[in-house]
Amino acid sequence: MTSMFQLDFMVQAFVVSIIFGVVLSYLGVHVVGRGIVFVDLALGQISSLGVAFSDYLGYGKTIIPIVFTLVGALLMSLINIRDKRLKLEAIIGIFYAVASAVTVMLISKTPHGDSDIQEVLFGNILSINWEQIEQIAVVFGAIGLLHLIFHKKFFMLTETFENKEENTDPNYFRNNKWFSFWNFVFYLSIGLAIVFAVRMSGVIPVFSFLIIPAVGAIMLANKNRGVVIIAVIMSILGVFFGLNVSYNFDFPAGSSLVAVLGGLFLMVSIFYFIKIRWLKK
Repeated sequence: MTSMFQLDFMVQAFVVSIIFGVVLSYLGVHVVGRGIVFVDLALGQISSLGVAFSDYLGYGKTIIPIVFTLVGALLMSLINIRDKRLKLEAIIGIFYAVASAVTVMLISKTPHGDSDIQEVLFGNILSINWEQIEQIAVVFGAIGLLHLIFHKKFFMLTETFENKEENTDPNYFRNNKWFSFWNFVFYLSIGLAIVFAVRMSGVIPVFSFLIIPAVGAIMLANKNRGVVIIAVIMSILGVFFGLNVSYNFDFPAGSSLVAVLGGLFLMVSIFYFIKIRWLKK
């Protein structure tokens, strides 16, 4: 189980996966609580679009994806749907579909289109170096510190979304300046997390770390603290066993991480349904 740590590139992959896995699993608690699961996938794809666009231009490989993601985060934070027939997920789904299509169009013009698409989806986490890890640690450390200091505000914001149907004021989400500011800060933080994580591990692993641990944790705990702790633990277990699967069976690292997270979620689901049936008796 620990033999993979004899190789430097596996150690580097483990460290960076732990960093973004822990922060993403925490952010995922808010994403799932808000009911905006598609947001992270859409932002991840917009980030990939920025990467593809920078490759197409031949410059701006760092700044262009960040600008694309932050603009996308800003636009999503400003969405205010008044027509009850429309849902936020539907609008965000359009962002995702269009960003995906344009990304493929741009990548098709690169010399190694097929391999580039594979890297966009699952990344190449085994090629990470310590310099990149330091950058990730600074960015994700700042995001984590922000959410730690203002955790009460962010959870109040999430609970506001959860209780949205109980709010009788149709203009609350537009007129409440407190809500608008912290909602933008949330989208800004998740946008920055996604843009750097996608560069390392691809869209699908980022989506999985945001959603799978959070959903599994919600099945096992009721209070916010318990949900966050369980989500982080699931994320760490997913990293450890996922990289072990990749190392011992020679599978791609990104796919292995997602598969192991899926396996953990399956076990949690079985336990959850057994618990529900037991409580009904």
